[in-house]
Amino acid sequence: MPAKKYLTWAAAAFVAFYVVTQPDGAARSVESVAGGLADAAGSVITFMNAVG
Repeated sequence: MPAKKYLTWAAAAFVAFYVVTQPDGAARSVESVAGGLADAAGSVITFMNAVG
């Protein structure tokens, strides 16, 4: 279990480093992920409306 804990901390440190050193790139990444999630949610809603 300690390896999972270390990997989590390493990932968090990497994200923090990326946000501090590349704020524009980090903002674009978050925007892209949010857009993808919104598209996926819209697709699920369309499917559910077609089924129901």
